[in-house]
Amino acid sequence: TISACGKGGQANRALMLLQEMRQHGLHPNVISFSSAISACEKGGLWERALQLLAEIRAWGLYPNVISYSAAISACEKGSQWKFALDLFSAMWRCGLEPDVICYNATISACGKGGQANRALMLLQEMRQHGLHPNVISFSSAISACEKGGLWERALQLLAEIRAWGLYPNVISYSAAISACEKGSQWKFALDLFSAMWRCGLEPDVICYNATISACGK
Repeated sequence: TISACGKGGQANRALMLLQEMRQHGLHPNVISFSSAISACEKGGLWERALQLLAEIRAWGLYPNVISYSAAISACEKGSQWKFALDLFSAMWRCGLEPDVICYNATISACGKGGQANRALMLLQEMRQHGLHPNVISFSSAISACEKGGLWERALQLLAEIRAWGLYPNVISYSAAISACEKGSQWKFALDLFSAMWRCGLEPDVICYNATISACGK
């Protein structure tokens, strides 16, 4: 039920259920806490998510990859890149190996925080640990490049997506076009915009706006 409330965007209901569970003398397990943390992530309650992660140990339990993943995602949504990175590092110290979801959320958090180089290092580290980045991984890294003014690296990453046997989506192209726009590279922006149509992707409003702005520059 906690999980259902979380998925339905009812974070406060999920937290009330967790509290009620304890009031009735029931001992929540890691799944209970992880579901509540996930509910906080969806509800934008990153501070409460961190509190719950700490509470897991207070109950003599150990957070797992899912617990950390949900907490990192909560920090990412709350634009708290430092906390996201701290949790990511804490996982390794606890002997937990971050999965693709954890990496993606941390890369995105670093990107939002203007930490492009950290985001790129994480993408590299991800591959070194034998994990296969997905389109979300690359798109988050491209977005980080856009915010960091690294338009050339953004284009390289867009090309790498196909090298990994994946297909760029609208978000990938949108981030790359925005990177070109910020770098005053209108020709590249226009090329990417045209490439989207050739790939059967329909540009969204963000793509149009970034391309128009690039041409204006």
